Amino acid sequence: MGSRDRLSEDEITAALAALPQWTREGGSIARSADAPDFPAAIRVVVAVAEQAEALDHHPDIDIRWRTLRFVLSTHSAGGLTSLDFALAGRIDEALGAESATS
Repeated sequence: MGSRDRLSEDEITAALAALPQWTREGGSIARSADAPDFPAAIRVVVAVAEQAEALDHHPDIDIRWRTLRFVLSTHSAGGLTSLDFALAGRIDEALGAESATS
């Protein structure tokens, strides 16, 4: 799953290298993506909600028609942890699954 221990700068850099769609924004990582249409965007959000609940780690999600923006940080740790990167990977999978079915 992932740890709630705050990552070092080197660990964050390495984790981001494996998630090219994500960018660092201070103590958070963020990604925006366009779904094929509004219903597809909502399906992605539902899939992400299920994964987030399973990890007990919940992202900030902004929905603007078919554009989704996810922001991840472990507030209790005051920065980024492996949970953020685990959820980012699952978000990427949800986005990929939806675009593959469209």
